[in-house]
This record gives sequence, structure tokens and C-alpha cells, in this order.
Amino acid sequence: MLKGFKDFLLRGNVLDLAVAVVVGAAFTAIVTAFTEYIIEPLISAVGGDNEMGWGFQIIGDNPATFVNIGAVVSAIINFVIIAAVVYFVLIVPANAAKKKFVTEPEDKQASAEDLLIQIRDILEAQATQSGAGGAHAKPAPRTE
Repeated sequence: MLKGFKDFLLRGNVLDLAVAVVVGAAFTAIVTAFTEYIIEPLISAVGGDNEMGWGFQIIGDNPATFVNIGAVVSAIINFVIIAAVVYFVLIVPANAAKKKFVTEPEDKQASAEDLLIQIRDILEAQATQSGAGGAHAKPAPRTE
């Protein structure tokens, strides 16, 4: 049981996943700082002079009812930045490398009719090579 667990931990995919999580967390911290210290002040400046920016309070004296629309907009901007970086830095180069270096087998599957035509042609060729011409009935003409 311990050997299986060791094999699982040392499998390449698990190590790659661990590295990806650590790098992703670090990158998320950078993007969060960017939106918190650059984007959110810009949103607050556009939102008006009051202390709430794009937020509002549903019940006057209850701070638990504060709705912060600016934070939602910042989270959306966070997501778009992270998704764009992941796409343009990871996905696009990986797809380009796959096209360049990986040769995919042709995914052409012949239909049953095509296979039967090929078999008929092979049998015709064998019959003409064996010289048995008159001993066998002539194959039916093609209807392609």
C-alpha cells in the first residue's frame, strides 16, 4: 500500500500539478495586487466622491448590508487578466508546439462500402495474376 502511494506521489503528473498550483497562487497574488492597488482606485474615482465608490448600503446604519459593486468588477477584471495570461502564455504556445512537433495519425476510416471495393479489387488482381481467367466468374462491374 505504501509503495502504491509512493508511486502515485512520484508520478510526473502529480509533480507538475503541484508546481502549477504554486505558480498559479503566486500569479494570482500579483494580479490581485494589481487590481487592488491600481484598478480599484480607478473604479472608486469613476464611482464618485463618496466613500463607498460603486457600493451602497441597503440599511442605513447596518454595515453588514453594504453591497460593493466595485469589488465584483475588480474580481471580474482579475478573472479576465488571469484567463488571458493563461490562454496567451500557456495554451497558444502549447497548441503551436503540438502542431509543430506532434504528428497525429490520419483519422480516416473507410466506410464498409469502400472496404468491400478494395477487397474486390484485390481479389480481381489476384485472379488476373494467377491466370485462371476462365475458371472464375467475372466480377460485377463497379457502380461508383
